[in-house]
Amino acid sequence: MSDQKNNAAESSNEPSADTLTDESFDGIQQFDHPLPKWWIWLFAGCLVFAPPYFWYYHNGTEGRSLADQHDTRLAENLKLQFSQMGELKADRETLVRFTYEDSWLRVGRSIFKTNCVACHGRDGIGQVGPNLQDDHYKNVRDIEDILRVLQNGANAGAMPAWKSKLSTNEIVLVSAYVASLRGTSDGSGKPAEGREIPAWPPAPPKDASEEDPAAQG
Repeated sequence: MSDQKNNAAESSNEPSADTLTDESFDGIQQFDHPLPKWWIWLFAGCLVFAPPYFWYYHNGTEGRSLADQHDTRLAENLKLQFSQMGELKADRETLVRFTYEDSWLRVGRSIFKTNCVACHGRDGIGQVGPNLQDDHYKNVRDIEDILRVLQNGANAGAMPAWKSKLSTNEIVLVSAYVASLRGTSDGSGKPAEGREIPAWPPAPPKDASEEDPAAQG
């Protein structure tokens, strides 16, 4: 019995692992429990990892963001339908129709990102080449001229010819995407060049836009 009392007395004299803080609220004090070391190291690791992650995926480089990767894979899936589509006609009617086909514009956007961003900038805001988001054009008077410029080039080679590098379907779809960029400027792109031209033709009747592309090609 005396041994139990001695042990209890010794344990009461030992310093407690719990330390009270100096802060008090309504007469209630809090114990000072430090955060676990694993949590501190995890937090420090996140702080070290975040800057390079943000720089790599969110610095504006084409194709690195999750949205860009999603668009690229979606466009690749749509490209698989080229075999069902057949070869499109590179003419005004086909271009106008695909300018208002949102699903196929994603394919055109993928082609644009791969081949045109270096000169025309992200989303066509203009860089070496002109801004494609305003209503002014240097070599285009009608929407069909976009096809001609892409196929044959312009400005003595400043705009290269793509007819030997892209398929007819790719030229039609990227032309449709370029046409769709018109009127999307927020004022942050390259200043307008060339002359202002009339608006594009309106979207074709709904029943015509829903017809099988293969039948129209």
